[in-house]
Amino acid sequence: MKTQKLTRCALLTAAALVVFVIESQIPPLTSIPGIKPGLSNIFTLFALQVLGPGWAFSLFLIRVMLGSIITGQTMALLYSLSGGLLAFFVMLALRKMPSDRLWVCSVFAAMAHNLGQIAAAVFMTGTKEIVYYLPVLLLSGIVTGAFTGLCAQLVLHRLRKNG
Repeated sequence: MKTQKLTRCALLTAAALVVFVIESQIPPLTSIPGIKPGLSNIFTLFALQVLGPGWAFSLFLIRVMLGSIITGQTMALLYSLSGGLLAFFVMLALRKMPSDRLWVCSVFAAMAHNLGQIAAAVFMTGTKEIVYYLPVLLLSGIVTGAFTGLCAQLVLHRLRKNG
């Protein structure tokens, strides 16, 4: 059973990493910096529901570490980790939510991710005025979180339906 979970986690991590790298190559969707869909989070949500918290955390950590190295965005590592850790703990707190409400969990996680990133930016730059950018990021987090959550929810629903 543990080997099976390890294999599933490895496959999900590889898929999340590929999506992360592809997404980093896509031009920004808006002229507002820092907004991106976060499609690789679909895999973390899925892993949390199917494999459990420890496996999902491993997936998240490996994806962020390797993703920043592969894409050459090592300076963004602190932002990704701070936002991702906060988002993960929110997902963990809300994981008992019914699977047809996974998108709600994802929205709160995306907003937490934005909070973590802003906190890291204030820490790194020493500029408190960055907080004024938070409402824009929170709004984008609601939209992108709902989308990624609905994607993960759809995949879970289809898998459960097919046994």
